[in-house]
Amino acid sequence: MTTKLVCLLVVVVFAAAATVGAGELKVGYYEKTCKDVEKVVNSIVVDSVKGNRGKGAGLVRLLFHDCFVRGCDASVLLEKSEVNRRPEKDSGANIGIRGMDVIDAIKAALEERCPNTVSCADIIAYAARDAARYLSRGGVDFAVPAGRLDGVVSRSRDADTYLPDAASNLTDLVRNFRRKNFTVEELVILSGAHSIGVTHCTSFSGRLTAPASQINPGYRSLLVSKCGGVSPTPSSNPTVVNNVRDEDAAAVARSLPAFVPRLRKAKDYMDNSYYHNNLAKAVTFHADWALLTGKEARGHVVEYAKNGTLWNLDFADALVKLSKLPMPAGSKGEIRAKCSAVNYHH
Repeated sequence: MTTKLVCLLVVVVFAAAATVGAGELKVGYYEKTCKDVEKVVNSIVVDSVKGNRGKGAGLVRLLFHDCFVRGCDASVLLEKSEVNRRPEKDSGANIGIRGMDVIDAIKAALEERCPNTVSCADIIAYAARDAARYLSRGGVDFAVPAGRLDGVVSRSRDADTYLPDAASNLTDLVRNFRRKNFTVEELVILSGAHSIGVTHCTSFSGRLTAPASQINPGYRSLLVSKCGGVSPTPSSNPTVVNNVRDEDAAAVARSLPAFVPRLRKAKDYMDNSYYHNNLAKAVTFHADWALLTGKEARGHVVEYAKNGTLWNLDFADALVKLSKLPMPAGSKGEIRAKCSAVNYHH
């Protein structure tokens, strides 16, 4: 219904616009057409994240889950419709995806100020930067180049194909990132985002029975207790914080007493603690631990454990590169009126 409604109400913009190439994105893109766009985005992001820091983690994740599939085209936001019967949202790789309500609030505010001007894809990029900056207390910051268009295609099978599997080994991870022109170093850098956020037990079920050579046995028993056993199912699938330092003190004291002094008062604080946790074999995903199995990747884990400021800078650069991933050649694009639906039937 919403798709048809949008059809009737919205003037079709960029009816057959070609993909905007990465080279055409620029900082200050909306200076003349929607002057305070970044102020509007930042204000809504900060208000949302102050109320729920987890939403900030969701916004950072949203950028990766959008851009790594069909380029940065906001295809991850599209709901099921006649045009896209099984959208990316339906993919198992997108379980627990969140932050869309924040994107919708930003879009509504911007449509009031500058109708049909700012793409949902650009909003995702601005919001991810602002969330990362807030959660890192200013440590991660960068200028966002803009000028993206919103895609009209969203397929769960594309998300299944391109998003890395949390149970991947290092060879598969390196191949997956290389396909998008990201290096081993950038794989390690972007993995550092696992210092924040939550995950579902089914996403790391293999870790619940992994050997002590791969996971700290105390951390493993903590995860088993959080997941209600070693065999979580989709029907009984609790969430667990990605960062052991964000766990509740009682659970850590029981299973992993040595980590009690490392617990943090501010949860979802984006920093280099992920690398320290990884070297202590206290990380949730097999794909996290897998970074220790190759000489180059492990070297970067050690490097960022030693130097949090370097990680802040390199993570910012990696997010800029991620935000420039283009749509597939020949894709159609538009400025959506509503981020969850295409403007009209293509």
